[in-house]
Amino acid sequence: MTYSDPSASQSLEDPSLVQETQIQPSHAPGVAAEAAARSLRQPYLQIENIHKRFGNFVALKDIFLNVYPGEFVCLLGPSGCGKTTLLRIIAGLEQQSQGRIIQGGQDVSHLPPSKRDFGIVFQSYALFPNLTAHQNIAYGLQNKKLPKAEIQTRVGELLDLVGLGGMGQKYPAQMSGGQQQRVALARALALSPGLLLLDEPLSALDAQVRVKLRAEIANLQRRLGVTTVMVTHDQAEALAMADRIVVMDKGYIAQIGTPHSVYQGPGSPFVANFIGVMNFLDGMVEAKDTVRCGNLVLNTPSNTVPVGQRVSIAIRPEDIRVMDGAATPAPNVAEAEVLGTEFLGSGYRLELSVSGNARQPMTLEISSNRARAMAIETLDSLAIQLPPEMIRVFPKEAT
Repeated sequence: MTYSDPSASQSLEDPSLVQETQIQPSHAPGVAAEAAARSLRQPYLQIENIHKRFGNFVALKDIFLNVYPGEFVCLLGPSGCGKTTLLRIIAGLEQQSQGRIIQGGQDVSHLPPSKRDFGIVFQSYALFPNLTAHQNIAYGLQNKKLPKAEIQTRVGELLDLVGLGGMGQKYPAQMSGGQQQRVALARALALSPGLLLLDEPLSALDAQVRVKLRAEIANLQRRLGVTTVMVTHDQAEALAMADRIVVMDKGYIAQIGTPHSVYQGPGSPFVANFIGVMNFLDGMVEAKDTVRCGNLVLNTPSNTVPVGQRVSIAIRPEDIRVMDGAATPAPNVAEAEVLGTEFLGSGYRLELSVSGNARQPMTLEISSNRARAMAIETLDSLAIQLPPEMIRVFPKEAT
């Protein structure tokens, strides 16, 4: 174990459901072919029926998850959802109340952290302030009693790997936050662990450094092929870095999938609202593929809710289309009034009031070029379309 702390589903009750969500990393070529091949492989990390209770409080329940060799999995969710507790159980820093952790075919459920094969990086860097970057990285290697020459070579390679070549003699106080986190990452990788655990490693950094470092970490993980589990509450991080995202809420797994599948096909209003921005309209199922929202009747081919049931329909702001005056007639077109505009740089976010749907507010995103060409201003009227194929329908009681 390489330990970077110097001080030391919707409930998926059927495990077979989890197996169906195992999808090949999205950044790899030939995703479909690789997914088929991967289904024949054994998972490197198996999390089986994990429960965790603190007194009467249930922190985790019915957690099943398989992580495959070389995969980058993000545990994503709001504060208090259980993601950090799950990571700590994987590391052995917390003991589960029920269930098993299997790593590399070995049951490690009750092994101490020192007997588990992992490296871990925390958001606080957790570097020894009185040691140089070189000495921090060498710490675990020295504990293993490796030859001095081998340690020197290995540390030099790791410094180069994380982009800190020539900076080994600097102390943490002489380095930026991003540089310190690179040192922490190098230390976690020093003993070539089978599993890399990242506990919100970027949350203490400023926005620009965070974006740069997340790309570096993802690229480094792909180059090394180390199986990685990262905890984050930042949806942009998860979408940018992960092969698969595990969305957690209130101690259970709400959804597992690739970034694209979770974003485009959320399985619940919680997932839809937590990942990205989502518009919700209240309505009633009028026919198998029709939902009425006030006076607005929408074609909803994805609907599976019975007729007569109250529902929330969901559509992302970037999926709403602004119609041209001469456009061919299309389904789900409505008039909307612009209540306000927000400039986002590459685009505008428009706050709309849509007529015919009890004037429920909606948000639309449009490119800056299109907005300028149309000279959109507050109180303007627009014809918009809610494309049927982009609408999700959820039972109202699920919200």
